[in-house]
Amino acid sequence: MPRKLSAEELPKPQTNMWDFAAYYMRFQRIQRGMSGEALGRVINVSKAQVSRIESGRNRLDANQAIALDKLWNTGRLFYLLVWYAAIGHDPQWFAQYLHIEQRSEMQRIYEANVIPGLLQTPEYAEALLRSGTEANPDRILADRLQRQDLLLRDNPPHLTVLLSQNALDWPVGSPEIMYGQLARLLEEAQRDNVILRALPRTWATGAHAGLDGSFKLLSGDEFGDVAYTESPGGGRLVSSPPDVRSYGIRFERISAKALDEGASFDLIQKIMEEMR
Repeated sequence: MPRKLSAEELPKPQTNMWDFAAYYMRFQRIQRGMSGEALGRVINVSKAQVSRIESGRNRLDANQAIALDKLWNTGRLFYLLVWYAAIGHDPQWFAQYLHIEQRSEMQRIYEANVIPGLLQTPEYAEALLRSGTEANPDRILADRLQRQDLLLRDNPPHLTVLLSQNALDWPVGSPEIMYGQLARLLEEAQRDNVILRALPRTWATGAHAGLDGSFKLLSGDEFGDVAYTESPGGGRLVSSPPDVRSYGIRFERISAKALDEGASFDLIQKIMEEMR
């Protein structure tokens, strides 16, 4: 018998389309007396991964949804649920992102305009938040800095960070704040689990795949591979394997135009010298 999920583990179908898809998949499986292991064979995942989908920790992708529709003759219901969930705004996007971020084992980050939150100094983060329209910047600042504890755990995730030169030299706060922030980057880049490279603003670099905006790729045994993009007032988690692969290709294309680590450090130090 499959383990019974607690009330806290069950997805709330009224919350968003992803949770409704997870809830309905579990409902249909139980109605048919089907085990998680048997369902896993149909959608090509383990019994544990079926449980994670049913609890809302993992998400169905399009191919899995098609397999469910074929198995249960639903008239494309699961495929359409996944399609609508993927294009719609998810009110729980940030909570889901934080869950994945804290359990990630590898992160690939491209930032076009600002220093990534995990590597921000308190002063830089505060200057950014004070410049926006957040109703409670003090709480958000405290939460952001607490998230950085991820890098202090015994087995921190491996970070590969690509930073546009715009993120490195755009004035935030004051010259002193920016200097301290760049010094923090150089310090973090000395960690064995951190690779930091810069994308220079030169004619040789020219137009590149990162001009469309920032994104992250996160990987871990618990959830597989997901991509994350952020925009003002919202964000999007992408879990469909073909879509995640497209972000991986985009990351590689940006990486091909970036400086190596040594030249990246030289660029950061040059920017710091100009602040003196």
